[in-house]
Amino acid sequence: MYEIITDTSANLDAALLRQQGIGVIPFSFYIDGQETRCTDTEQFDAKAFYNGMRRGTPVTTSQLTPQRYLDCFAPLLAAGRDILFVGMSSGVSGSYASARMAAAQLQEEFPQRKLRLVDTLSASLGEGLQVLKAAEYRAAGIDLDTAADRLLEERHRMCQVFTVEDLRYLRRSGRISNLKAAVGTVLQIKPMLKGDPQGQIVCFAQVRGRKKSIEVLAEQYDRYIEDAENETVAIVHADCPQEAEELARLLQRNHPPRKILTACYEPMTGSHVGPGALALFFYGKASFRPAQK
Repeated sequence: MYEIITDTSANLDAALLRQQGIGVIPFSFYIDGQETRCTDTEQFDAKAFYNGMRRGTPVTTSQLTPQRYLDCFAPLLAAGRDILFVGMSSGVSGSYASARMAAAQLQEEFPQRKLRLVDTLSASLGEGLQVLKAAEYRAAGIDLDTAADRLLEERHRMCQVFTVEDLRYLRRSGRISNLKAAVGTVLQIKPMLKGDPQGQIVCFAQVRGRKKSIEVLAEQYDRYIEDAENETVAIVHADCPQEAEELARLLQRNHPPRKILTACYEPMTGSHVGPGALALFFYGKASFRPAQK
C-alpha cells in the first residue's frame, strides 16, 4: 500500500479525504497580510469569504515552497512508505515545480523508496477527480507506478470549462487585459474559459449574459462527454449555489451522468476566479484538449 497525497486545490471535502486515506498539503491565502492555511474545508466559511471579496477585501495567495513538500514527504519516506503525489496544474501555479525540486532531493536521500508526481494539468475538482481516480486504483490493488502512468495518460481527457461573474478577478490574475475587463463588465460579456493541453487557462468563446454562459457549459458537456452513465461529473461554484443547481439540471437533459459532485470553490483557487465563478469538470473526449501543431 502506498500513500496518496494532494493539495487543497483539489477541492475535495475533508471527510471524503479522510475516508479515502488521502493526505493533503495545504495552500495558504492572505487577507490584510494575515496568513490562513487551507487545512480543513469544514472550517471554511465560504459565504463570509466571498462576501468579503465582493466588498473589495483583497485576497492574495502564494505558491507552495519546496520545504512544504519536504515536510510532508520526508517523514513518510523515512517510515518506509512510497508516495503518489497528485497535484495542481503546473500551468497555473509554480507549486508543481516546487514539488519536483523536493522530490529530486528526496529521491537521493531515499533511493530505495518510490515517489511519483502527477501534474494533473487541472485545478479544483478537475484535479480532485483525478485524485479520486488514484484512490480507486489503489483500492483495486493497482501498484504505484501503474497508477501514476494511467493518471498521466488519462489527464488529457479531463475536461474543465468555466465562466465568471466579474471579470476584474481574471484581470488581477493576468488572464485578460484591463480594457477587456472594462468593456466586458459594461456589455455583460462573459468569457468562456477552458484548460488547454499545457494546463493553462484559455478563453474559447465570449457570450452575453449569465444565462447564456451557463447554457454553454452544458453544451460543452453534451459535446465532449463519453460514457456518461459511468462517469462522475463535478460542478464547482464560488457562492452561487442556485446556478450550480441549474447547471446540474441541464446536464441531466441529454446524457445524465452516473453522479454529480457539487462543491464551493476553496479559497486558494476561488480568490483568482472570484465570486460567482461556475465550473464544470468531467472525463470526456481527448479532443477537448487538442494537441498543438
